[in-house]
Amino acid sequence: MTSPGVLPDSAIRALLAQGGIAATPEVTEAQVQPASLDLRLGPVAYRVRASFLAGHGRSVESRLPEFEMHKVDLAQGAVLEKGCVYLIPLAESLALPPGITAVANAKSSTGRLDLLTRTITDGGTEFDRIPEGYHGPLWAEVCPRSFSVLVRQGQRLNQIRFRQGEARLSDADLQSLHRQEPLVDGAPVISEGLGFSVDLHPAKGTLVGYRAKPHTGVVDLDRIGYYPARDFWEEVHSDDGRIILDPGAFYILVSREAVTIPPDYAAEMAPYLAMVGEFRVHYAGFFDPGFGHGSAGGHGSRGVLEVRCHEAPFVLEHGQVVGRLVYEKMAARPDRLYGAGIASNYQGQGLKLAKQFR
Repeated sequence: MTSPGVLPDSAIRALLAQGGIAATPEVTEAQVQPASLDLRLGPVAYRVRASFLAGHGRSVESRLPEFEMHKVDLAQGAVLEKGCVYLIPLAESLALPPGITAVANAKSSTGRLDLLTRTITDGGTEFDRIPEGYHGPLWAEVCPRSFSVLVRQGQRLNQIRFRQGEARLSDADLQSLHRQEPLVDGAPVISEGLGFSVDLHPAKGTLVGYRAKPHTGVVDLDRIGYYPARDFWEEVHSDDGRIILDPGAFYILVSREAVTIPPDYAAEMAPYLAMVGEFRVHYAGFFDPGFGHGSAGGHGSRGVLEVRCHEAPFVLEHGQVVGRLVYEKMAARPDRLYGAGIASNYQGQGLKLAKQFR
């Protein structure tokens, strides 16, 4: 493949066939998404004293004895405790060819559970960024922030996206694309990406979001639609278009904009400027080609916002810009689009909790 851009599913399969991605056990078709590959947890988790990066010229495994507290067997399932940091070897490893870089991210449901999951590599000096030509293992650092979780070997908490060359759209490119095919259902706010604002004036009722309860039970990640939302979340209501965020609290909110990702593009959520307030959209996330797009059964989909307030209580108001979507070109159109013929939990979504809740 010679075109620059994000590699689609067909190119990911080619990387697998060529040995650019290896795994034990072998990668399954269910892991291959339109513009990314799901990564699987290995058989053990190491409780560590602190988060760390390997650093230049050093392997993760060689540094593990500095931080390891104890080892947890994931083969039969184990609870990762809220507030603790774990390091888990992933089933997949990489031997990236020249010209190919990669970036990893938490999957949608992982972020909505406030389950901080980042990928680290040998020689790495950044989380989630994998340089051109990287040969080596992948590790997931997992830190449950709001709920203790029951995890098992083979579960998929994070995903990886591969790029060839420069893929990111400039603001001028984004304006042009929006004129050809509207990316939001209103006037776009374009500045280093497409701005996302928060919806605190719902069309019906006063429910604008959810706040994680501080003392809850364990969430078994395999139990879909199982847990009553009220046992883990407090409803957040507003009748005046604003809410006050409490320091340290974790919120699920929703964007005012309904967003579209055309089939030849992918996107990634990025935090907005820190200067706008004492909070941040806590987890970035991948948006696949076809998200909210008519060709994949969508009519624009809202972006779910995972928000944490920091130092001081902060008033968040309707329409305030809180994040941005960075659009990228695909190197080729994927064989399948998000929401079209694959299990896509969040196509056409509004305000929605992780799939484990009902």
